[in-house]
Amino acid sequence: MRHTPCVVGDVMTNPVVAVGPRAGFKEIVETLKRWKVSAVPVLEGDGRVVGVVSEADLLAKEAERAGPDRTERTRHPGESRKAGAVTAEELMTVPAVTVREDATLAQAARTMARGALKRLPVVDGEGMLRGIVSRSDLLKVFLRPDAELAEEVRRDVVERLFRVSRESVDVSVTDGVVTLSGQVGDTALVPVAARLARAVEGVVEVRCDLVRRPADTLETPRPEPRF
Repeated sequence: MRHTPCVVGDVMTNPVVAVGPRAGFKEIVETLKRWKVSAVPVLEGDGRVVGVVSEADLLAKEAERAGPDRTERTRHPGESRKAGAVTAEELMTVPAVTVREDATLAQAARTMARGALKRLPVVDGEGMLRGIVSRSDLLKVFLRPDAELAEEVRRDVVERLFRVSRESVDVSVTDGVVTLSGQVGDTALVPVAARLARAVEGVVEVRCDLVRRPADTLETPRPEPRF
């Protein structure tokens, strides 16, 4: 059984379409159309990612046709240079924004959000291309079965936090929403349980209905588990 956090290598697409630095403008356009992608990584001979060419990079050439109606103030930096570019190495955005294959999905999502990117080349520790991850790939984790989520929450959250009263805690999951209900000896651990359950990959939300067990001995607080 896979433990969370899920990593980019689990959901990335591989193999990946890519181009070399000397790929021509028309070849790049044809590649995007053929593979129905919005960007391609540019690779050096050894497979190292050196840049990315996107539709936005290519459109600079068409935008330049607007000519006198466009002012310098409205030009995107580097747009004029790219308008005259004819090869991938002239068109590509550098440095390439990439993500490691062992990065968590949350880390990849933050990188995409910061750069307003739709996809990221996935690289190993040497910067070699291993795959590509898109927004839709990151959402695959929410397709995990409810039963699988329930098992993981019980194993990695309930059984670790509530050793004494774990049998009194019910874990149910419906459409990715986790509900924790029952009685526990130490309600101080309830917020921790909710936070850890919410961190399980694929969980949409957590509802916590845990209450203190009457006349029960408080469980000894334990250091918060690290996942």
